[in-house]
Amino acid sequence: MIAFGVPVAIALTGSSAIFILANGTPPPVVVAHRMINGVDSFPLLAVPFFILAGNLMNTSGITARIFSFALALVGWMRGGLGHVNIGASVIFAGMSGAAVADAGGLGAIEIKAMRDANYPPGFAVGVTAASSTIGPIIPPSLPMVIYGVVAGASIGQLFAAGFVPGLMMAAALMLMVAWYARREGYPADQPFHLPTLWTAFRRAFLSLLTPAIIVGGILSGAFTPTEAAVAACAWALVLGLLVYRTLTWKRFVRVSFDTIETTAVVLFVVGAASIFAWLLTSNRVPEHFAATLLSISDRPWVILLLMNLILLIVGCFMETIAAITILVPVLLPVAVTLGIDPVHFGVIMVLNLMIGLLTPPVGMVLYVLARVAKMPFEECVVATAPFLIPLGVVLLLITFIPGLTLWLPTLIYR
Repeated sequence: MIAFGVPVAIALTGSSAIFILANGTPPPVVVAHRMINGVDSFPLLAVPFFILAGNLMNTSGITARIFSFALALVGWMRGGLGHVNIGASVIFAGMSGAAVADAGGLGAIEIKAMRDANYPPGFAVGVTAASSTIGPIIPPSLPMVIYGVVAGASIGQLFAAGFVPGLMMAAALMLMVAWYARREGYPADQPFHLPTLWTAFRRAFLSLLTPAIIVGGILSGAFTPTEAAVAACAWALVLGLLVYRTLTWKRFVRVSFDTIETTAVVLFVVGAASIFAWLLTSNRVPEHFAATLLSISDRPWVILLLMNLILLIVGCFMETIAAITILVPVLLPVAVTLGIDPVHFGVIMVLNLMIGLLTPPVGMVLYVLARVAKMPFEECVVATAPFLIPLGVVLLLITFIPGLTLWLPTLIYR
């Protein structure tokens, strides 16, 4: 059904209903019952609030202040705007938790600035696409909220586990930009001036408090991830309506409707996938799948390589939320059998699917940036391809060195 262009949620629900009708048991009303149970979860309340927070920040001009601060901080390096692009994404990652929000909001500012500075359009799109994948790794993260709900894992621990891998992604991409800048002779974009940095910091200070409020509140135990999402929305409203005065009520209504539409799509997919996952589990598909994988090898590193390959392929064809809700019930039992920590596996899964956002034929981030940059989709694919190398290296490192992922959650929670 997906191959014929049927929306993912309808394909999941329809195939599950057909199976139940053909099998004769359980009664068809179970479809509605399981879908309702699938979205009846307190942690899932974080989804609409984080989406709203990201939309409010893009609309209120907060992203522009973050970009200006990042420019003053690292714009003096060779290929400065490439480094600024990555630095701004790291800061924005602590606010929205969605790669598409980063690409659509911050990406529009970054690509325009790089084009105005005479950077090649392909380089601008490639850096922007790759850096947007940092957003769902550094907390907060919408995919990790969904994974935590489906896997029954601690969302707070998942958020903490994403810190080091997210910073590693930023460092790897900055090394790639530095290599590009040296090879192509890209200059620094502006000299370093402490007064300029101080001015940019003062202008962005209240905006920079947002990730401190969200992440600091979660890790300190002051509030849950769901409460952190509400706090992020409240803070974004205060900045947009009262401090910067850039958010009008007309814009707020439009942002609210956009949030409702996006939330409806996400939760419809989660509800549909919950009935699909329940059917897989009740028919012992995960057990059969685990037996098949373990018949190939019982070595954890071999199975992890196979899982990475499966996730990368699925990421090319399926939207992140749907992939998580479908694959977690199948892959996680295998990982647990091999002694792999569910939190560690969650970060591996999310990073794989983030790379999938940069690969055709689906590649949601590429479609967004193709529209923003007014470039053909095929050119965006070619421009982004080299930046998959540093992301792939980081993926391998966090896959086979669990301490990189588990050090911080162990330090804070265990």
